[in-house]
Amino acid sequence: MCAKAKKNSQRFTEVRNAKAARNFFIGESFETGIVLQGTEVKSVRLGNAQINDAFARLEKSQVFLCNAHIGEYAFGNFQNHEPLRKRKLLLHRKEINKLRGAIEAGGKTLVPIRMYLKHGLVKVELALCTGKKLFDKRETLKRKVEMREAERAISARRR
Repeated sequence: MCAKAKKNSQRFTEVRNAKAARNFFIGESFETGIVLQGTEVKSVRLGNAQINDAFARLEKSQVFLCNAHIGEYAFGNFQNHEPLRKRKLLLHRKEINKLRGAIEAGGKTLVPIRMYLKHGLVKVELALCTGKKLFDKRETLKRKVEMREAERAISARRR
């Protein structure tokens, strides 16, 4: 194994929101930048981030990511960041107005789907989502189990 391949295999690829698909119907998504401090970027590069309980909020024509946990950088000093602070998301004005209209119409919320690196910058994929009811969650789970059983039957038949 060459050094470059070894180095890339250890690198952070992305952080996914595991609860998003289970709890929401995912609609339109947007790629956003995020305002981070120096130690936060280093921590995200190490994969020390979690967005399972995170959500986005519109405040005074700006979008903020709330409840996203980016762990403290292990080699940081007294200037280390606060893990659960509010972080500003960078969107174009037209996108913010579109989000505002969808949220004010009702029934929609902003949920981060994943956090990843793109050309050395940390990006967040934000989606307009509608909450699932309990029977919707059961239906999704039932469909998933049926698909898994069908795939098993097909693979068993091939043998």
